[in-house]
Amino acid sequence: MARAYESWERLVRAALDRQRLRSAGAVPGPGGREAAGLAGAVPPSLGRTTNIDAILHAADEIEDEDPNVARILCEHAYSMAQNLDPSSEGRGVLQFKTGLSSLIKQKLAKKDGYAFDRQHDIERLWKFYLGYKKRYQIDDIQKEHKRLRESGTFSTNLGEMEARAVDLKKVYAILRALVDVLEALVGDSATDGIGSLIMEEVKKMKKSDATLGGELTPYNIVPLDAPSFGNAIGFFPEVKAAISAISYTSEFPRPPVDFKVPQFRKFDMFDLLEYVFGFQKDNVRNQRENVVLAIANAQSRLGLPVDVEPKIDEKAISEVFKKVLDNYIKWCKYLGVRVAWNSLEAISRNRKVILISLYFLIWGEAANVRFLPECICYIFHHMAKELDAILDQPEPVHATSCTNTNDGTVSFLSEIVTPIYETMLKEAERNNNGKSAHSAWRNYDDFNEYFWSYSCFKVGWPMRKDSPFLLKPKKWHRTGKSGFVEHRTFLHLYRSFHRLWIFLLLMFQGLTIIAFRKGTIDLDTFKMVLSVGPVFFIMNFLESALDVLLMFGAYSTARGFAISRLIIRFFWFGVISAFTTYVYLKVMEERNKRNSDSTYFRIYVLVLGVYAAIRAVFALLVKIPACHRLSDISDRWSFFQFFKWIYQERYFVGRGLYEKTSDYTRYVLFWLVIFASKFTFAYFLQIKPLVSPTKIIVDLRDLQYSWHDLVSRGNKNALTILSLWAPVVAIYLMDIHIWYTLLSALIGGLLGARGRLGEIRSLDMLRKRFETFPEAFVKNLISPQAKRFPHERQHAQEPYAMNKVYAAIFSPFWNEIIKSLREEDYINNREMDLLSIPSNGGSMKIVQWPLFLLCSKIFLAINLALDCKDTQADLWNRISRDEYMVYAVQECYYSAERILHSIVNDEGRLWVQRLFREINNSIYEGSLAVTVSYTNLQPVLKSLVGLAGLLMQNESPDLVSGVTKSLYQLYDVVTHDLLTPSLRDQFDTWSILARARIEGRLFSRIEWPNEPELKEQVKRLYLLLTVKDSAANIPKNLEARRRLQFFTNSLFMDMPSAKPVSEMIPFSVFTPYYSEIVLYSSSDLRAENEDGISTLFYLQKIFPDEWVNFLERIGRPESSADALQDNSGYNLELRFWASYRGQTLARTVRGMMYYRRALMLQSYLEKRSVAGVEDGFAEADYINTQGFESSSESRAQADIKFTYVVSCQIYGQQKQKKDKEAADIALLMHRNDALRVAFIHTEETVGTDGNVVKEFYSKLVKADVHGKDQEIYSIRLPGNPKLGEGKPENQNHAIIFTRGDAVQTIDMNQDNYLEEAMKMRNLLEEFHANHGLRRPTILGVREHVFTGSVSSLAWFMSNQETSFVTLAQRVLAYPLKVRMHYGHPDVFDRIFHITRGGISKASRVINISEDIYAGFNSTLRQGNITHHEYIQVGKGRDVGLNQIATFEGKVAGGNGEQVLSRDIYRLGQLFDFFRMLSFYFTTVGYYVCTMMTVLTVYIFLYGRVYLALSGLDSAISRQAKLLGNTALDAALNAQFLVQIGIFTAVPMIMGFILESGLLKAVFSFVSMQLQLCAVFFTFSLGTRTHYFGRTILHGGAKYRPTGRGFVVSHIKFAENYRLYSRSHFVKALEVALLLIVYIAYGYTEHASSFVLLTVSSWFLVISWLFAPYIFNPSGFEWQKTVEDFDDWTAWLLYKGGVGVKGDNSWESWWDEEQSHIHTLRGRILETILSLRFFIFQYGIVYKLNLTGNDTSLSLYGFSWVVLCIIVVIFKLFTYNPRKSTNLQLLLRFTQGVTAIGLVVVLALFVALTKLSIPDLFASLLAFIPTGWAILSLAITWKGLVKSLGLWESVREIARMYDAGMGMIIFIPVAFLSWFPFISTFQSRLLFNQAFSRGLEISLILAGNKANVQS
Repeated sequence: MARAYESWERLVRAALDRQRLRSAGAVPGPGGREAAGLAGAVPPSLGRTTNIDAILHAADEIEDEDPNVARILCEHAYSMAQNLDPSSEGRGVLQFKTGLSSLIKQKLAKKDGYAFDRQHDIERLWKFYLGYKKRYQIDDIQKEHKRLRESGTFSTNLGEMEARAVDLKKVYAILRALVDVLEALVGDSATDGIGSLIMEEVKKMKKSDATLGGELTPYNIVPLDAPSFGNAIGFFPEVKAAISAISYTSEFPRPPVDFKVPQFRKFDMFDLLEYVFGFQKDNVRNQRENVVLAIANAQSRLGLPVDVEPKIDEKAISEVFKKVLDNYIKWCKYLGVRVAWNSLEAISRNRKVILISLYFLIWGEAANVRFLPECICYIFHHMAKELDAILDQPEPVHATSCTNTNDGTVSFLSEIVTPIYETMLKEAERNNNGKSAHSAWRNYDDFNEYFWSYSCFKVGWPMRKDSPFLLKPKKWHRTGKSGFVEHRTFLHLYRSFHRLWIFLLLMFQGLTIIAFRKGTIDLDTFKMVLSVGPVFFIMNFLESALDVLLMFGAYSTARGFAISRLIIRFFWFGVISAFTTYVYLKVMEERNKRNSDSTYFRIYVLVLGVYAAIRAVFALLVKIPACHRLSDISDRWSFFQFFKWIYQERYFVGRGLYEKTSDYTRYVLFWLVIFASKFTFAYFLQIKPLVSPTKIIVDLRDLQYSWHDLVSRGNKNALTILSLWAPVVAIYLMDIHIWYTLLSALIGGLLGARGRLGEIRSLDMLRKRFETFPEAFVKNLISPQAKRFPHERQHAQEPYAMNKVYAAIFSPFWNEIIKSLREEDYINNREMDLLSIPSNGGSMKIVQWPLFLLCSKIFLAINLALDCKDTQADLWNRISRDEYMVYAVQECYYSAERILHSIVNDEGRLWVQRLFREINNSIYEGSLAVTVSYTNLQPVLKSLVGLAGLLMQNESPDLVSGVTKSLYQLYDVVTHDLLTPSLRDQFDTWSILARARIEGRLFSRIEWPNEPELKEQVKRLYLLLTVKDSAANIPKNLEARRRLQFFTNSLFMDMPSAKPVSEMIPFSVFTPYYSEIVLYSSSDLRAENEDGISTLFYLQKIFPDEWVNFLERIGRPESSADALQDNSGYNLELRFWASYRGQTLARTVRGMMYYRRALMLQSYLEKRSVAGVEDGFAEADYINTQGFESSSESRAQADIKFTYVVSCQIYGQQKQKKDKEAADIALLMHRNDALRVAFIHTEETVGTDGNVVKEFYSKLVKADVHGKDQEIYSIRLPGNPKLGEGKPENQNHAIIFTRGDAVQTIDMNQDNYLEEAMKMRNLLEEFHANHGLRRPTILGVREHVFTGSVSSLAWFMSNQETSFVTLAQRVLAYPLKVRMHYGHPDVFDRIFHITRGGISKASRVINISEDIYAGFNSTLRQGNITHHEYIQVGKGRDVGLNQIATFEGKVAGGNGEQVLSRDIYRLGQLFDFFRMLSFYFTTVGYYVCTMMTVLTVYIFLYGRVYLALSGLDSAISRQAKLLGNTALDAALNAQFLVQIGIFTAVPMIMGFILESGLLKAVFSFVSMQLQLCAVFFTFSLGTRTHYFGRTILHGGAKYRPTGRGFVVSHIKFAENYRLYSRSHFVKALEVALLLIVYIAYGYTEHASSFVLLTVSSWFLVISWLFAPYIFNPSGFEWQKTVEDFDDWTAWLLYKGGVGVKGDNSWESWWDEEQSHIHTLRGRILETILSLRFFIFQYGIVYKLNLTGNDTSLSLYGFSWVVLCIIVVIFKLFTYNPRKSTNLQLLLRFTQGVTAIGLVVVLALFVALTKLSIPDLFASLLAFIPTGWAILSLAITWKGLVKSLGLWESVREIARMYDAGMGMIIFIPVAFLSWFPFISTFQSRLLFNQAFSRGLEISLILAGNKANVQS
């Protein structure tokens, strides 16, 4: 034990030593972060209620200074821990106390001959405290701060004070710890002198020491609880006014006596609300800051207060009040109840503020109840009324609703939130982790919709525990849904979008009738077309029947009105369907009678006409925008109210889903064009060609069937006609999506062109238009405040003045962008110099442009001069043809003059002045050719280069001497070579100059160019005269080019003008994070895969130029990666460099923090421009941005406007486990002081009953001065917040910590750029722009997929995703007005959404695609979603086939769940018809059409197989040559084009044309085809179809982590087989089987027609079987193939067992694959689907040579006998001898005899009967599908099969099938692997994009260590 203690002491001591060294900067901590030592290990149970952590930090800091004092502090910390937890029951308490006691023992030992003595601890501590305080002049600092606080004004040296405050925070922390320990040690026995002094000091500090409180009290953005002089925010007038607005006033009751008054601030409204309702203190602190910032920002938009005591305008408070309580006011109006106040006009501003505060406090502590916005309205309604009553009393009292009747405690959480949470928890438990039916439990929407009825008030207040709302479900008793039941069925598609299906069917019916009437339009045709009437009513009746049926499960709890409407509609459509059908039949009878008076026809037309008129009227009233005023008037009459209610259900959401008439007209015209195209195509190419074959087939009689016909005789060949029409009808139902795709691509391209996208798409274009950038930048991105430059007054009359002003304003922003590109290593130092633009703020008379525009222009100009034989004017005309050559020549001339004039004195300066005067005069007179010899310009140039090269360096005596020599040389060259003889003689005879030269003082005094502007000019002149590169190649990096091109292009796009930073809309960025990679560790970078490839090696090869730039940036250009990793100083930089190239949280955080950097720069320049005018700074000062990031005002202004919260859900657990992710997150916080991390903290305590009780907290932390987490807020939750889907629950718990009016949702695989961040304030102004009837609530933002260059697959995915997030979203937003929220990085109206349920939905499984529901919710609640493309955000995407398939499976499954959702149903019902079409085809309809594409293949092939096996194929073809091939060709061609992704590629091509140009678009499209993108798109089609269909049939949608790593490693054959076996391989082999049967037994006159009809099907088979291997790195390398085979066979034969995963065993995988079939409904559906496989055996049996022409049913029965014999034989051969060890010999003998007998019997049968060898293969074709059908049925009814004892046999048969399928796929792969060139070709195919960038893919794939080292 003693040895263990010694080891522990050594470890603790080492940790503390390391920590001290790190603090001193000697040794970096792990990951570059300061370690926390023992202080960082304080258990949460101790740290939450004490300051042990702070005391130990203080001990560590003063250890070297006074070890005795450190020992005293440690002992006190130990005693505190012992008192708090004497039995060490808390997590980690025992280990902590053991370590601390060990440390104290060590300190008690003798040190340096001095023994510690406890007798005088208090005196020693007191003495140390006084000395420490005096040393750091704390008293003086306190006096200064007190003076500032009393004056309430800015300090002139605020920045200095802020810097000092940061340094002194550690000192303050130590003083606070010392005071606390002194107070505790003295205790109540402070009778002696020192004791009384100590207590006086303690009292003094507690009363007056606001400084310590302010600097050490944790705060988020605004230090409200105590003043801080390290933060300028508190001095801003709008913030001071907002704080004043929440202050307590005399109109409220007297403050409660028993409420503890805050020490550093006054009692305010929030304190009152905390007292009355028992809100948690941290919730109050959090929302106090939220409300202060909301009011301050609202005021800043109206104008900053200028009074001595600033006040908030009434208008600002009213604005916030209306926004926050808008949903509550609408809720009250909907239910017909009065709001909680009398009237908006009568309510005072203080009442408004307190009601705003109350709402936010309720919302901030509501936890999961935040997903129930109308429930929060209900709570607020009653609490506001309670508050109103309490405010009218003289003294406040506790609210009854929040007071516990047992113990009298007041707690909003316990009394209001927890009962609701517990009910939701019980319901959530019923979902069985997402496996139960949605109808079995209430989700968040059900709870919320309870409050959409006036009956919700039956809940009472305080809420009755026995109310239906709080009723907890019992084991067998459901509580009932609210108003919608999510039954799992495809019928939801018809129910939600019945208008679409009715329309398509009626049009098909009408067109078919016309086609059969040969296009004749007469009365008879008209009467037949009128048959659409009964069909219309019958289909509506079916929809109303579905309404009734699918409401099962909600009848007991739904609103009575809703049920009544269903029943009325059901009976109404039932009656009218019967009536119209009867009348129409009578019309048909009349038609056949010659002398009929057409009475029924008139009645029928009258009925249809009246109904159509009524429907049209109500459609106008409800759907058409222009008629809404009339609709509101009609609501006065109950008659109209009733019929409008029948026509359209009235929900709380979904009212007023109409747009402006102009918008309505646009999307109606869009769809009319599509209809015209679709129905023209359908009539002429689909329907009309089938008419004649159909008539012939119907008339055919006595057809000979080759099997025993059961159903087809006597029904006019109905099945034959069905097989002919079915594929055409299937394409008819889905091809509207094709027409939509084509038209939307065209419209999207035109809109993009109109929006000026793609105007700058190359460096050449950028270069040509660079002159126009400054003006465009100033116009759009600069606020009026920053435009007030004095240049306008000084140079307004000069022609270049405005251009120079624009360039001066533009330059700091452009240079900061270039600097950021350098920091990101996209450019090198030289490129940065060439791309940077001069300040343009000095006296230079021209605009100075970046050198990359002027490169080599001087040399070209000299060449022109040398070749010039004409006048000066002619030379200048030649130069002027290149505008940048003009700039280069002028700048070179003026710079040389300015530099020479500046560096020389006396006679030298006279020479310079006269020289340039002479040259200027010559230029003015046009006689330069007479004055200067052009042929001698080169020596002058050389001399200038030498001079400038010397002047660029720092001054030294040697350099001064060198400059003097260079000047003499220049003098000689200019005077004797450049100037003409007459001028040369004048200079030579100039006495002053001659004397100075003789005396050696001509250039003896050199003024070194030390001014920043002059140094900049010298450097530019040097580069201007030396750089000869072409500007076409700068920057070289493709990403840098793309970014600069997009940014400069965006300057010319329409965007709102920028507001000053102080007036812009404040916003937050919000990123949910779980456990993804934060930062690559050194081990991650070094770890090698099976090929020996490390991540770092891969990155070096993929980004070679960026690697070189990185080495240059850190000053190690020749270093290797290993050398950097071994150097702790560079290792962290290396880790960040690698992480910034992956999809990591570090990359996202860096990108999002650019917003703050941009705001600081913008704010700084706005302030400096104003200050410059007032203070009269020199011109150069205006554009000096050095130090803008350390400006206290700029930082404060940025913090008011921008907040970044990363919700790291399990960060608390990661810290407890000491995961590397926790350390990396802490490092990110330390490097980004504005970054906030929210997480869920779990606290375990032991209850009174001995059980462990878990408490959950929502916490927000930031990094403190020690680099350690500082807790800002800790808000207790009612329980585990994860009741639903993880990501939205993660967002919900942390959204309370966001600030501002907008929130941008950013995923953790995204990126951002500084240049885009500069446009954010423009984007936010879109919230106030005109975008239709309603102001925007979600701003869609363009994305750039940055993973496209890794591989061909990544390129396909990138292009597909890019077209979706640009062109597709553009069209959805305008003109279609149906854009939703399809993910990130959209910007939400924060207040709108948090008061309406949040930014996502979280119900388990149904909301698996949580993002899109935010768009649904926003639209249903009268929001408006727009899309903007002048700003972009980076986005990472999946780059490997398995990742892509997993992602697409996740999305498809999510869409399957959406089909069942109430949001889809309501939008489908409540949108007008045309908007509904847009909505359908861009959400779930896309997946329905995808599935229809695949089903068309099945429908076609099963139809053909039916014709082939039944014998009708040949019979009909002989009697009727026409089989509708035109229609089939049209249908199958459309299907094939969809299948191979041609229509998917159309938007991509349009995007390419728009943004890259026509030639590049054609080249890209051809390249994609050559890289087999058609195979990829066909494969993706199968993925989407499988997961979408399975989700609707069986459920099982779930979040599928795709992994976002770099994919270059080989995927094993078995892994691919597991992933794609059921989704692709089985289906592909089924299609192949159908095709083989069709080949074998189908009738075709020409082989070519067969090929044409089946080419798409064969392509689908090949794509689905082999795409995973075609797109698998090293997929055809022989060695890999051999290893894959061994791995696959091992996996296939390995027995499963308990705990064995599917990755290791076929049996375990097979069991997992069946888990989706778990309901009776699912089993029945699977059974029905499995029956299709029996057709093969039934048909083929009658086609055997053995059976001849026999068609008896007994023949089919005999085939089953044969099948049973085969199964018995299989069982005999697979019988396991280990189970019968005594019979092994007999068993093997039996197997041998059986095998021989089987061969003999087959031989005899072939020899003696008609059985042929082809018959054997045909039998295989028959029995394989039957076996699969039996297998599928056995799996479906697993329980029954197990009870019969047949499960083992079923498993072995299934294993055989999987082995067979695997071999079918593996053999071609193995065969191709024999040929080495196949592997080379595949690498080229897969990595073509990388090859085109010159990367060493072969090296990467080989992973050769020697190559790595070389």
